[in-house]
Amino acid sequence: MTLARKSLTIGIASALALAGLGAVWAEGEGKSGGSAVPIDASGSFEVSGVDVDVKGKDADAARYGGWRLAQRRGWEMLSRKLTGKASSMSDSALDSIVTGIVVEQEQIGPTRYIAKLSVLFDRNKAGGILGVSVAVNQSPPMLIVPLMYSGGSGLVFERDTAWARAWNRFKSGGSTLDYVRVQGNGPDSMLLNAGQTLRRGRNWWRSVLDQYGAADVLIAEVQLRREYPGGPIIGIFSASHGPDRQKIADFALRVDNGDSLDTLMDAGVQRLDKAYQQALALGLLHTDRLLATRPPAAKTEEEKPEDASTDAATPTPEASAAATGNSVNIQFDTPNVGSVNAGEAALRGIPGVRSAITSSLALGGISVMRVTYDGAIPGLRAQLEARGWSVQEGAGVLRIRRPSSTGPAQPIPAPTGTATATPNGG
Repeated sequence: MTLARKSLTIGIASALALAGLGAVWAEGEGKSGGSAVPIDASGSFEVSGVDVDVKGKDADAARYGGWRLAQRRGWEMLSRKLTGKASSMSDSALDSIVTGIVVEQEQIGPTRYIAKLSVLFDRNKAGGILGVSVAVNQSPPMLIVPLMYSGGSGLVFERDTAWARAWNRFKSGGSTLDYVRVQGNGPDSMLLNAGQTLRRGRNWWRSVLDQYGAADVLIAEVQLRREYPGGPIIGIFSASHGPDRQKIADFALRVDNGDSLDTLMDAGVQRLDKAYQQALALGLLHTDRLLATRPPAAKTEEEKPEDASTDAATPTPEASAAATGNSVNIQFDTPNVGSVNAGEAALRGIPGVRSAITSSLALGGISVMRVTYDGAIPGLRAQLEARGWSVQEGAGVLRIRRPSSTGPAQPIPAPTGTATATPNGG
């Protein structure tokens, strides 16, 4: 006998082929990282708690008959819920509108199949057959953050959790809440984690919500308590809204064994969704004014220089240079450290030079000095030549030399290959 909760998003015809091979997979098996269950955004009608007890010539025939019976009973329950009276359809017609079967619990024997199932019906097709409207007025997009505490640590998307999987397989098409659900891949574990749920800053939350196209945030929390390994599990659920975590509802659910963890989580999701829907109907899910407001400070700062430039006269290049200064790269010979200091001091002594700093040092070669000068480059060149420098001008670059630097008296270190000083001075 097996007790499990498995989701099969397949039709009965395909399910029969799988049953013949004895292959049934639970969602999320063999996956790691993020939420293992794809987000179910189909919006199908879900009818849960359909009990079946069927006998057959073998286990596969009994299971197939059980799923057939679940389709019929599920359709009767759905029609009674939407129209107030039960209706029936042929198996072939039901095959065309059933989108999946969820196995909540099942017991498989050699010739008998006992199970509790949920049946998923295509929303548009079922609504058209029953003559009911399937349109739902929903809230603004709400980012749902599934926070789970187990063993004393809080997890959202740092690791794959049963709580995140339950929210992703939840059929939200019939809810008045427009949930923005996250798979938990890429940067999700950094943007949405247990620490983020404790933040109150609206600017930070606004940046996070903009990443996911949401207008507000809902935090769904569960704390798991296990009496002993494999034994009963108690889940304490709470629903909160907004960065300040305004409490919406809280309750506790219990299952008798560890194998029913997914059942516990699914029941918690449905209860929390009902609580959120009720809060929305009562007007308790208004978006915080500070969270919804986009501050215009950045835009006005960008516009101020433009406004000022339109009011004032257009400055000439000489006036702009005088106001902000021109940056010039000056190449000069630096045979030793003293020549570096001497070159900087010489440039700083020229009127109009604001700063002169060596940006690229090459002792024994040509270094580069970054000079800020209040004026045009030709003016700087003229002042350098007036002080005895030999100047060559390029595109934003001046190459300067002292006339004496080419003579034999130039203080250049001894060339490579000559005798050098020894440690003992010999």
